[in-house]
Amino acid sequence: DERVRVMRRRLARRAQLVRARSRVKNEIHAVLMRCLKDRPPVADLFGIKGRAWLADQQLALCERETVDAGVRQVDFLDSEIAQVERLIAANALGWPEVKRLMTVPGVNVIVAATFMAAVGDIRRFQDRRKLTAYLGLDPKVRQSGAGPANHGHISKQGSNSARHALVEACWSTVRQPGPIAAFYQRIRARRGHSIAIVASARKLACLFWCMLTRGEDYAYAQPSLTAKKMRRLELAAGAPRFKGGRHVWSTNDAMRHAERALAEQAELAYKRNVADWQATRPATAGASATQGHASQEPSKG
Repeated sequence: DERVRVMRRRLARRAQLVRARSRVKNEIHAVLMRCLKDRPPVADLFGIKGRAWLADQQLALCERETVDAGVRQVDFLDSEIAQVERLIAANALGWPEVKRLMTVPGVNVIVAATFMAAVGDIRRFQDRRKLTAYLGLDPKVRQSGAGPANHGHISKQGSNSARHALVEACWSTVRQPGPIAAFYQRIRARRGHSIAIVASARKLACLFWCMLTRGEDYAYAQPSLTAKKMRRLELAAGAPRFKGGRHVWSTNDAMRHAERALAEQAELAYKRNVADWQATRPATAGASATQGHASQEPSKG
């Protein structure tokens, strides 16, 4: 599919530009550390106030040259990234699957486009397990003969960019009420944050598979947040801005609270379902059945 190939190349170019910008910013921070400068009083050193603070710092001539050159490089890279993101947004506007994935809280156009560029036609995957294996989010299995299977870290096969995008998206998704947040909290209580966030990324990939194969938007989407993301997508693609009046995503507090309450109800329902399942499951099921070994039965979480 030519559309998928074009999106892959544009996303790869954007990732390369972002890495280059990060290197330049790190170099400027290194100059400040060498010169024993205090931490900047602003969150963004490269914003308007941050640059004003940076310009007021007394630095050696060679260090000042490095900082000024770095700021110019950041400006250039910002413009290049904005141009690539405009092309990505224009492509995503005509891609219904990308917009469908964006109905999930925490999933922006870059995450959705990266996933679709890596996966292509979702019909290639007969079930969710094949998709997670393709993305390298399935656990490694070590087993000798008829002995118990040991499940280790994820395999990390397939697209590294898609896997990274899913994990990054989960940092935002788990902060929004819903079933994925409840799943993350349950895993974190037993295994810690790092394992829980990767497990949530796998759960998010499974959710994407269900949404795309069924042709449905996210059931617990918050309409005002979705409208905000869609409007930002249009603006990034070059749509005209409407000055004056209320924004398309502007909503009153009552509506926002109602949307969040529905998502919180879904989160509570998921917790109740898991609690009921755990209370009735056989005693031998689960990873704790044999000390140091994992059960060969698939997880239902």
